[in-house]
Amino acid sequence: MIEKSESSVVEYEVELKFPVEDLDALSSRLEELGAEQQPTVRQTDAYFSHPSRDFGETDEALRIRVVGDERRITYKGPRVGSTSKTRPEIELPLGDTPEAGDQWMHLLEALGFQLVAEVRKTRTPWRLTHGGGEVEVACDEVEGLGSYIELEIQAIESQVGPASLRVGDLARLLGLSSPEQRSYLEMLLP
Repeated sequence: MIEKSESSVVEYEVELKFPVEDLDALSSRLEELGAEQQPTVRQTDAYFSHPSRDFGETDEALRIRVVGDERRITYKGPRVGSTSKTRPEIELPLGDTPEAGDQWMHLLEALGFQLVAEVRKTRTPWRLTHGGGEVEVACDEVEGLGSYIELEIQAIESQVGPASLRVGDLARLLGLSSPEQRSYLEMLLP
């Protein structure tokens, strides 16, 4: 029997996402705040439906993300809280070859999961320290949707409240309001 490690801790993704009209102006503001731009990457996210429950109803997601040669599988659990988009997240590497990604897709399909849609985006990540810790900032150009910025912190359960306050404070500093609660997948699906 496989036992759960005592150090196994559930991590939460604490995120706010906003539509953006002018990514260049926002990039300038990020630089003023001391953020460091990272190399731009192309991401393709393949989302799957569960064979016996509706992820749309349970507010869950399962995806395989491809960035260059890297592939990762991610499960996102139901949202908790209402201020930020906060949910448990489990992410694991799948290998660094196209064959590894294809085999994982075949495995999921053999288990009854079905490909629902792909989300393609060009992402420019930024590193920024704010409120005593790092906030992941991503400026996204999403095919079929437009430009967005995501502010995200990975936190354990006891840190979710403070993390939510930090991303909210950073959003205010950037002049962002009216966060988009839907995922890119939800926005793309009819």
